[in-house]
Amino acid sequence: MKRAETVLADDRQLREKEEELEILVEFLRAGEPVEKDADAALASIGAFAREKELTFKLTDAEDTMPAILEIHAGQGGTEAQDWAEMLLRMYERYGERKGYKTSILEVSYADDAGIKTATLRFEGEYAYGHLKSEHGVHRLVRISPFDAAARRHTSFASVHVSPEIDDSIEVEINEKELKIDTFRAGGKGGQHVNKTESAIRITHLPTGIVVSCQNERSQHKNRDFAMKVLRSRLYQKALEERRAKDAARAGVKMEIGFGSQIRSYVLAPYRLVKDHRTGFEMGDVDRVLDGDLDGYVEAYLQSFAKHGDKVRTRQGASGLADEADA
Repeated sequence: MKRAETVLADDRQLREKEEELEILVEFLRAGEPVEKDADAALASIGAFAREKELTFKLTDAEDTMPAILEIHAGQGGTEAQDWAEMLLRMYERYGERKGYKTSILEVSYADDAGIKTATLRFEGEYAYGHLKSEHGVHRLVRISPFDAAARRHTSFASVHVSPEIDDSIEVEINEKELKIDTFRAGGKGGQHVNKTESAIRITHLPTGIVVSCQNERSQHKNRDFAMKVLRSRLYQKALEERRAKDAARAGVKMEIGFGSQIRSYVLAPYRLVKDHRTGFEMGDVDRVLDGDLDGYVEAYLQSFAKHGDKVRTRQGASGLADEADA
């Protein structure tokens, strides 16, 4: 029912855009100076059509679900931690651009600069379907702002994206296999978000998956959020294992580790952001870091529609920061 309502709403919106363009065309024929308005209306229809075309490529059942996105700084100290915080900002801006309801579930700030980890939640139309393209290792090359000799450094951070599953999907978790720790939620400069140990960290011992949540003052609410993230991670892990088996049967080569980064962000000696899975690239690095990821998402979905698991298995095989070395 919800899907049908979305289709009807899209149809109404497209008709409204077409009517607006038709009116502007009539003004043009009458000699009115509305060329810029007509160009903008035509561009709007084109962007709307491309966006809706992409939704037809989002065929996995989990694509419509909210997304849980985790960022882990790779090894490299302050450099990697600063890069992780840049990615956090980038995804917050992307969520704003898409109109998603974005919330930060957890941030672990580093002592000097940057962050060690962060967990974000995105809720909106096809949130996971779009953000799943970001799953993997992200590489930054730049002149280090932390190096007095102004040398070029390479930093890594990993992004893990999983769908937030609802109660209709059962994921069995044995409470005896969980290690649950409480701690004080810390902010920048060592400031405490609160004075009680309300933050929660849960380790799933059989898989080594670690999740945490500190955005609520209530320990009980933080635990509920953390368990929701854990269930989503375990669900995603099961999906990846199933796809890996399918890929093995199909003879698809798996590439594992930080050497198989999905995207490189180069700020020096030239400026370019290139996705290694699709070949899509943009020279306006600031625009990308400000959350303009639509081109990369579109290229990924177009490529996946053509090549299937040959794209997805490389994405899923990229090592996590807590599982591989930078």
